Amino acid sequence: MTLITRFAPSPTGNLHLGHAHAALYAWLRARAAGGVFLLRMEDIDSQRCRPAFAKAIIEDLRWLGLDWDGGVRVQSDHLSEYASVVTALASRGLVYRCFCSRADVARAGSAPHGPEGAIYPGTCRSISTQAGWVRAPHEPFAWRLNMQAALLEVPGAVDAACFGDVVIARRDSPGSYHLCSVHDDAVQSVTLVTRGEDLAAVRPLHALLQKLCGWPQPHYEHFALLTDTTGRRLSKRNESMSLRVMRAAGATSESVRLLAGFPPRPVARAASRLYDQVSP
Repeated sequence: MTLITRFAPSPTGNLHLGHAHAALYAWLRARAAGGVFLLRMEDIDSQRCRPAFAKAIIEDLRWLGLDWDGGVRVQSDHLSEYASVVTALASRGLVYRCFCSRADVARAGSAPHGPEGAIYPGTCRSISTQAGWVRAPHEPFAWRLNMQAALLEVPGAVDAACFGDVVIARRDSPGSYHLCSVHDDAVQSVTLVTRGEDLAAVRPLHALLQKLCGWPQPHYEHFALLTDTTGRRLSKRNESMSLRVMRAAGATSESVRLLAGFPPRPVARAASRLYDQVSP
C-alpha cells in the first residue's frame, strides 16, 4: 500500500516552528517511504481564515524546501461536499439542528466536561422531536451529532461517548473541523495521519465518524509538541515566533529545518534556544 500523508494547516495566521515540525514530520515520513505528501488548507472558518495567510503558508513551506504532490486542496472550495454528508446523516437520524449559542451551553454549568470542554446537554435533541416545536424560518443553527443514535449504529465506539453531541456543521459553515478533516482524508485516500499529541484525544471521535460514513480509517501517529523555554507549546494563540519573523532576524531555512526535523523531544530544547536567539 502506498503511504499517503498530508499537512493540513488552517490559514488563520503565520506558521511557527511547531508548524514546521509538523510539516517536516509528515513530509519526511512520505518521502522516506516513497509515498505521497499532500498539502491541504483547512479554511472553513470564514471569520478567521485569510487568503493572505494561505499564500504565506505556501511561501514558508517552499522556503523550508518542502514539496508536495498535486495541487493544494482548499476546503472552502468543497463546501457542497460537506453539506451532502450532513444531509445524508440527517436522513438517518444521526444529526439534529441545534439553535443554542455558546453562551447557552456555558450557562449549563452542571454539564459534565469532555475532551473539548463542557459536553452539550442535549437541549435541542430532547425538544426537536416534540410536536409543534417551531423555530423562526431563518434562525441560524448548527448540526450536532446525535451520539446516542450513533453509538447504536457503531456500538463498539464507546470511547467517543465522552464527546457528547459534538457540532458536525457550524452555523456559518456546512461542516466542522471534525467532519471536514475525516471527509477529506477519505477523499484524498490518506493512509497516515500525523498530528501533535494534543489531538490524540479526538481519535475515537474521528474513528466513529469514519465508521458512520463508511470511510476507511488511516493509521495515526502523534508526536510531542515543541515548547519555548517557559514550557508553553508553540502556538498562534500565545504569539509564538513565526517563521517569517525568524527569517527576518537572520535564521536560515537549513537551521530551521534542522531544528524542526529531528525527533520531537530533543527538538523542544533546541527550538527553545533558537526562539530565544531571535526574540526581540
